[in-house]
Amino acid sequence: MSILSSVIVFSGSRAGISTLSVLILLSSLFAYFQTEKFSLISVNNNMTTQFSYPKARRDESCAEDHHGQTIADPYRWLEDPDGEETKAFVDAQNEISEPFINSCPIKDQMKKRITEVWDFPKYGCPFKHGSHYFYFHNSGLQNQHVMYIQDSLDGEARVFLDPNKLSEDGTISMGSFEFTENGEVLAYTLSESGSDWRTIKFKEVPSGKDLPDVLKRVKFSCLSWTHDHKGLFYNSYPQQEGRTDGTETTANSNQKLYYHRLGTDQSEDVLVVEMLDKPKWMLDATVSDDGKYLILSPCESCAPVNRLYYVDLEKLPNGITGALEYVKVVDNFDAAYEYITNEGTLFTFKTNLNALNYKIINIDLAKPEPENWVELVPEDKDAVLEYAVCVNQDKLILIYLRDVKNEMFVYDLTTGKQLYKFSLDVGSITSITGEKKQTELFYRFTSFLTPGIIFHCDVSSADYKPKVFKEIKVNNFEADKFEIRQVFYKSKDGTKIPMFIVHKKNLPMDGNNPTLLYGYGGFSISLTPVFRISNVVFLQNFGGVYAVANIRGGAEYGESWHKAGTLANKQKGFDDFAAAGEFLIHEKYTSSKKLAIQGGSNGGLLVAASLNQRPDIFAAGVAQVGVLDMLRFHKFTIGYNWISDYGSADDAEQFQWLIKYSPLHNIKVPEGETQYPSILLLTGDHDDRVVPLHSLKFIAQLQHIMRDVEKQTNPLLLRVDTKSGHGGGKPTAKIIDELVEIYSFLYKTIALEWQD
Repeated sequence: MSILSSVIVFSGSRAGISTLSVLILLSSLFAYFQTEKFSLISVNNNMTTQFSYPKARRDESCAEDHHGQTIADPYRWLEDPDGEETKAFVDAQNEISEPFINSCPIKDQMKKRITEVWDFPKYGCPFKHGSHYFYFHNSGLQNQHVMYIQDSLDGEARVFLDPNKLSEDGTISMGSFEFTENGEVLAYTLSESGSDWRTIKFKEVPSGKDLPDVLKRVKFSCLSWTHDHKGLFYNSYPQQEGRTDGTETTANSNQKLYYHRLGTDQSEDVLVVEMLDKPKWMLDATVSDDGKYLILSPCESCAPVNRLYYVDLEKLPNGITGALEYVKVVDNFDAAYEYITNEGTLFTFKTNLNALNYKIINIDLAKPEPENWVELVPEDKDAVLEYAVCVNQDKLILIYLRDVKNEMFVYDLTTGKQLYKFSLDVGSITSITGEKKQTELFYRFTSFLTPGIIFHCDVSSADYKPKVFKEIKVNNFEADKFEIRQVFYKSKDGTKIPMFIVHKKNLPMDGNNPTLLYGYGGFSISLTPVFRISNVVFLQNFGGVYAVANIRGGAEYGESWHKAGTLANKQKGFDDFAAAGEFLIHEKYTSSKKLAIQGGSNGGLLVAASLNQRPDIFAAGVAQVGVLDMLRFHKFTIGYNWISDYGSADDAEQFQWLIKYSPLHNIKVPEGETQYPSILLLTGDHDDRVVPLHSLKFIAQLQHIMRDVEKQTNPLLLRVDTKSGHGGGKPTAKIIDELVEIYSFLYKTIALEWQD
């Protein structure tokens, strides 16, 4: 999700993570469970697998009054990740799911093929700092991408930072990073086991020598150096009771902004901004391109809005020694203001102020009143401005999303005039690197059938014509044998919803094709055409149809599209997804027996709600790290940040929205002969974004309700991975293992057939 899901990362002149923009130890203690179990027989693909659901203890005395309505919560004890009973529950669930998955007759064959497909060289866009170029590269099956350094673009590449050497199993990953202005020191973050907690470390350039500075208790942090190269701003949380390794559920509050001076201990860091009266606010900070200002962008949620403050760093004669006095330019949460660049006091921002699709404005800090603001690039009513970066001093690179396909332009920073439109196929720009002081630009294009093409562009030239710098290719995958369609189907209320459909050419439209429908629908996140290695096997070896529904709640059509699927309108996103399934069935792509759905995080909520509401059209669902208890999500770690999209059960009106679709609270036996669809819930023991208790409580309630239903033979499964978080930084080996589990599950539940 913006703080909930994996999203495309654009690398411009500031590589730190903006706050505007993922777990339960295992043991074998079954003494805490009652011994009564319900045997289940699942018959699929000529396979017969028997397994049993444990009968988890129900605490019938646990209930809460919500605005006059009593809501039972019999599995609240599963919210304690350290409880022995919880550990036993996790073990019991894994003992059901593992044999079912392992009994897939082609599991080893699938793993071999997925591994073969994954084993190709992967490259990121080069980026320049100081006199050196850097890029990320993975030779194929390395658990983590490696950062390389070059003296020139055609110079010899040398390993600069290899996260694979930090752990034997690849579970230590590199996150955000930031170079000093002169490019001589790198600050970078490390995560263990997928947790959102970070440790900041430092390296000298070009030697790669590790510096002794170490900063801890870092989470959702900015990284921004002062231009004297002496220190950087970062965020940290106060000490809290219990662990802070990603397995805890404690709410994070009172984030603070610190200044760390290189060569000193963290205990000497200067606390520069804190807002004790606003414990849920996050404090993003960016040093301006000219190094003279610190831009502060406080936010209170995942909503695309922030306040706008600044500090004149040149007015600090003694340097940064204590709390900073800042000037408030915008002191409300009415809109977003994303810093692009500045010339003296004239600042350029991307904003959605009175522009649901975003626009570019100038604010002069010498006369910062709103009546003096100037519109530089007006809103495009038919396309969403997704990203902006300044290059070559006075050029803006703007990336738009039009009908869920990216467009890219060059604009003049001074006049706001469009100078050039790049030629792009149907697809997405997934990364772009360049800085105001540089004349070159790199960007990476991808699509459903295009693994990646990195382009190099000299933006100081007259024609801006980009050249192919590197093309990424997958072994044994012939893209020309497949086709991509974009369709627009009607949702329940008549709204037209876009959907991409990918499949082999000359697909028989007989309603018998295995189909995987993917969705998200939240937090202003757009699902654009990108290449997924996992889809190669589904498309090529299973003859599958892969569909992506761009349902309301995302940002495919700007903030209006986002708002149309959030808060009181959240059900519309579920309706859009169901309508996507109905379209695929009606048009004979597939049938209700061959249609599976998948989503993660907010998409996991989508999957669970959809299975609850429409068991008649979906055969199976894979819900990864889902938000499933909508009455209590805001009480754990960073969950309160999502109230902007969901609402809160603490509010009487919003409670009524949530109780109607909360997956945990809306499980029921389907009518007639329809079963509850097969479901595989996946979570990780170090997920401190969407904590595992959501999946644990949901599966316990689902198995309880379906336990004595004679017609229910579809499997209801949970897998809890260890040393695994919300998804970010997951090592290649774990990703492949998870894909094998997912496809083994689908093989047995929607009758996949292997094709060599």
